[in-house]
Order: sequence, then C-alpha cells, then structure tokens
Amino acid sequence: MASLKKRTTSAAGKTYTWLDRRLGLAKPLTEAAQHPTPARSASWWYVFGSAATVLLGLQVVTGILLALTYSPSAGEAWSSLQFLNHNVTLGWLLRAIHGWGSDFMIAIVLIHMVQVFLFGAYKFPRELTWIIGVFLLLLTLGMAFTGQVLRFDQDAYWGLGIGASIVSRIPWLGGPLVHMMLGGPIIGGQTLSRFFALHVFVIPGILLALVGLHVWMVLRLGINEWPMPGRIVSKANYEHEYHQLTEENGVPFVPDAAWKDAVFAAAIMLSVLACALYFGPFGPTGQPDPTIIQTAPKPDFAFLWIYAVLAYLPPSLETPMLFIAPVVIIGCMLLLPLVAGEGEKHWKRRPVAVLMVGVIAVTLAIFTQLGTYTPWSPIMEAWSGEAVPVAYLQHRSPLERQGALVLQNKQCRNCHALGGAGGMRGPALDSIATRMTEDQIIRQVLQGGGNMPAYGKALSPAETRALVSFLMTLREKNLAPAVDASRSLTHAGAMRVPAESNLLRMP
Repeated sequence: MASLKKRTTSAAGKTYTWLDRRLGLAKPLTEAAQHPTPARSASWWYVFGSAATVLLGLQVVTGILLALTYSPSAGEAWSSLQFLNHNVTLGWLLRAIHGWGSDFMIAIVLIHMVQVFLFGAYKFPRELTWIIGVFLLLLTLGMAFTGQVLRFDQDAYWGLGIGASIVSRIPWLGGPLVHMMLGGPIIGGQTLSRFFALHVFVIPGILLALVGLHVWMVLRLGINEWPMPGRIVSKANYEHEYHQLTEENGVPFVPDAAWKDAVFAAAIMLSVLACALYFGPFGPTGQPDPTIIQTAPKPDFAFLWIYAVLAYLPPSLETPMLFIAPVVIIGCMLLLPLVAGEGEKHWKRRPVAVLMVGVIAVTLAIFTQLGTYTPWSPIMEAWSGEAVPVAYLQHRSPLERQGALVLQNKQCRNCHALGGAGGMRGPALDSIATRMTEDQIIRQVLQGGGNMPAYGKALSPAETRALVSFLMTLREKNLAPAVDASRSLTHAGAMRVPAESNLLRMP
C-alpha cells in the first residue's frame, strides 16, 4: 500500500514538474496567492470584486451549455427555449441559473463600484483600474440586454423595436446603425444571429480580456488600503507609504483574505441557485407577433429605471436626453480618477460623494419601482363605484347588462376608463371590441398580461361570459368588431374549395 502511494505521488510530482518547466506558472501563481494585503483590507468590504469574477465564470459555463440547444433563428429561437424549459432534463433550471446569475452579476458589479468610489480606490495609482471597471460595467449591461433579445418573445421583439427606433434618431448615422444592428430593414433571422454573436462571442471575449487585465493591475498595484481620515493621497509619496504599510502589517492574500472571498462567493452562488429554484427562468412569454401592437413591452429588471425615465420625459426632451445624458454620465465616470486622483479617501471627509451615492441609489430605486407600472399612469386615482354611463347600457341584452355589473363589481374601472371616466393605468374600454377579438379579450381577462393581473380565479365561467359579452359591444359607431384575419382566410378558403371542386366536375 505504501509502495502504491509512493508511486502515485512520484507520478504526480513528475507531471507537475513537466508542466511547470514548460508553462512556468508555479512561481507567478504562488506570488499572486501570497502577495501582501494591508491587514484591514482583508475585510468583508473587499469581497465584491472576486464574487463578480465567480459569477462571470458561472455565466460562461451555463451559457456554453445553453448554446448547445439554443437555435439563433427567428423561426426556432422561441421553440428552442420552450424545449429547454419542458423537454430537457433540468433545462429550466439551467436557464434560471443563467438568468438570475445575470441579475446578481449586475448588482454585485454596481455594489463593487460604489464601494470603490466611497473608499477612494479610484485615486492614484489606480486610475486605470477604475476606468477598466467602468467598461466592465457597461459590458455587463450589454450582456444582459443582448441576453433578453435572445429570448425573442413578445417583450424582446418590441423592446428591440424600441431600441432600434432610439438608435435611428442618431443624426446621419441612425439608418446605417439600425441596418447593422438588425441585419436588414426589419427584425428577423439576421437580427438574432448578430445578437447571438454579440452575446456569446464578442462581448464575453472583451469582458474576459478586461477582467484579466483588471485582476493583473490589482495584483501589480496592490489592494487598496483601508481609508483613514486625514491620510491624504499624494503622487509624490503614496507608493512609498503603501509599501511601508504592507511591510509593517501586511498579510498574505491566501489564506487571510481569500477565505472571506470564498465564503461570500459561495453565499452568492447559493443565492442564485435559490432564486433559480424558487422563481424559475425568465420567460419566454408569448411568441413574437408584429401584428399585436396593443402591447406594453418591458425590459428586464436592470433596465426598468431607464424605461420609466423615458416614459416620464416630455416628447421634446426624449432625443436630447437619450444622446446627451449617457455621454455626460459615462464621461464623468471616466474622467473622475483623472480629475480627482489625489486627496482624501475616507468617506467621512467626502460628504459630497456620500450624498451623490445616496441620491443616485434612491433615484434608481424610485424609477425602477415606477417602471413596473404602465408608465403613462402609474397611479390609480379612479373610483370604481362610479356608475357605468347610461349610453353603454341602452339596447343591451340581459347578459350584456350583467357583464356591465361584473365590470363594476370587480373594480375594473380602477384601471380602465369608460366614457372618459375611470383609471388610465390600462387602455380605455370605449372601443375595445375594435382592437381585440373575442378570443383575445377572453385570454386577457383570464390570463392577464402586461400590467394586468390574471382574473381566471376571480371570475366564474358565467361572469366571464357576461363580461366578455358586454365588452364586445364596446365599439365606436359604424365600426365592425375585430376579427381574426387568419380565421377569415381559412373560412374563405374552405368556402372556395367545394365551388372549385364543382367547377372541375363540370363537363
């Protein structure tokens, strides 16, 4: 037994020596693991960067597994995700982990940048580290957006249409940029192919390269020391003071700081798994249908605040805000370490920085919450007890009048206007029968969609029938009710077939 163990150890040692002679990784990896870290920086406040890196690894692994089944074509993308959800063993869990991992990664990267900002870690000599971090944040958001497009459901289709309309407003370059983004004049198969390439190859490739550079710079320049009031950063003597600090009370990164990183990263991974198991994957919702224009597409959680801001802007300010505000914000973030590269680091001596973080956090939270509502009327102020106008009850059958009573009792007018009175959270009902077919109304009432909750469990079959009968009477004068064009064509074709057959039988 001892002889076998000795031979195994010897074989492993020979393999290690053979690889190290050719790769030369042992020394740099050992130095990286043992690089001195200021003792107070081996703290729970410094674990977010490593957690973001672990989440990136999770996204790469789950993304590769998803790419084995996903089909980036307009005709098969939606079906391939349904196949993953329902036919592949644990396919739904894989999609859920990938989706929730994206949200957690955005949150962790944002928290990491806030921590770096408040701790003054963007100052000399770490200016370039901060600048690379800004680009990493933008690339992470780009990964999230392109991932939503790849779901290619109703929200993704119309959300991409809105994005294309925004890009088209760029002077002179708008048209060519939209054509390049969509792969043609319309959203189609080429669109998904391009976004698939961006999501799977281009953005991850740049992201991994910048992460490698970011980590290398952290190792080279050292982890930022714990900020102390009165300790001023000066280009003339900072590096000397930092090396003196690490020599006096520095600790090796492994294990003194690494175990906290490992514990926090494990907790984040477990949180992603818990959300994936409990909430499941994101979509896909209904199949993309360009003929359904009565829709309220919403972006994923990370972009809801942008959705709400644009909804509240007056039309005259939309275009300037879209093209000026992002440039100003990103420009300020990139210039921050170059303009304020020296001075105080401690947050207690930088009240303006703390106030900025507080204001931005509260603003993002408020607009994100507002983004969950239909943007043109996020507050319901209507009183559902207001009577249905008499004009909508005249010449109605008993069943249709019963439907008007259901409309009233179920407080539908909290959200929907009728005769100019009622809520504006949802569309007005005055001409609903000219915009939606009977089947579409039934589906919307029972299953909900957009901002509307599902009422399938709150209505009996009799109440549903009465309500839909009343809603089908709501159309403007001289306008026919909406019909399903595909059914009309099918019916017309069925009527023609016997006639054509008779003609063929004629001598």
